[in-house]
Amino acid sequence: MLKFVVIAVAAFVMWKLFTGEKQHKQNQDNKQTEKKIKAGEMVKDPICGTYVQKNSDIRVKNGEKIECFCSYECRDKYIKRIESGNDD
Repeated sequence: MLKFVVIAVAAFVMWKLFTGEKQHKQNQDNKQTEKKIKAGEMVKDPICGTYVQKNSDIRVKNGEKIECFCSYECRDKYIKRIESGNDD
């Protein structure tokens, strides 16, 4: 019985270490993204709100404004919206 308890405690400690490390990495990634947003390196996709690199390959020029997109699907939705005259 004692052996089972020791193994269970060890497994719990290992699980906490791995999940804690994953959460720490996610927090670091979020901080880096926030820094890039503040520095103007990332812009918000006008359709879904995802932040993408300012020099994204998926872009549309609407007048003087250049919009960047996270996917071709969002780009196509935006194009349909501006073609229908619902540009916000």
